[in-house]
Amino acid sequence: MIKNFEIEFKSAITEEKYHELLQAFALENNIFKQTNYYFDTDDYYFKGLHTVIRIRQKGESRFKVTMKAQGELGSFENHVFLKKEDALKMLEEGFNTADFFEHEDHQFVTYKVSLDNYRASTPYEGGTLFLDRSQYCGVIDYEIEYEANDYDEGKKIFEQFMVNHHLKTMPTKRKSERAFSCQR
Repeated sequence: MIKNFEIEFKSAITEEKYHELLQAFALENNIFKQTNYYFDTDDYYFKGLHTVIRIRQKGESRFKVTMKAQGELGSFENHVFLKKEDALKMLEEGFNTADFFEHEDHQFVTYKVSLDNYRASTPYEGGTLFLDRSQYCGVIDYEIEYEANDYDEGKKIFEQFMVNHHLKTMPTKRKSERAFSCQR
């Protein structure tokens, strides 16, 4: 299992600004697709804890299951890489969280909703800048994320980036929240 603490700053952006930034950073030909498949219990136990369980697919054969819990200054993530056949079986049948995350009690989760993310990334000021176009439930939206190693420094860099590129910070929900919003 791989564990990490993710510090990120994000803002919704317009389609026009998305394309403008892709061009400014020469990222038009560096976009890759990743699909997030979100899981929860039937009574949405993890959603109530602000915890995300997902399988992320990159390309045809790269899969990992992640448990991501929101903290005050970032997210605690635990990842386990999967074989394609195991990931497909989990999507079809569900799985027990304790099989992958030792600190989690036995909660059986099933696939609920997915989101396709078309992402471009580039190193920026000691962190990583991401430009995302997300598609879910007939919706397309755009956002910018900046991932940093230090909260205070990352916040300054992100805020200055927004000023430099004439962007107004527009709050956005987590991708999982946006995808789950389609379920009523």
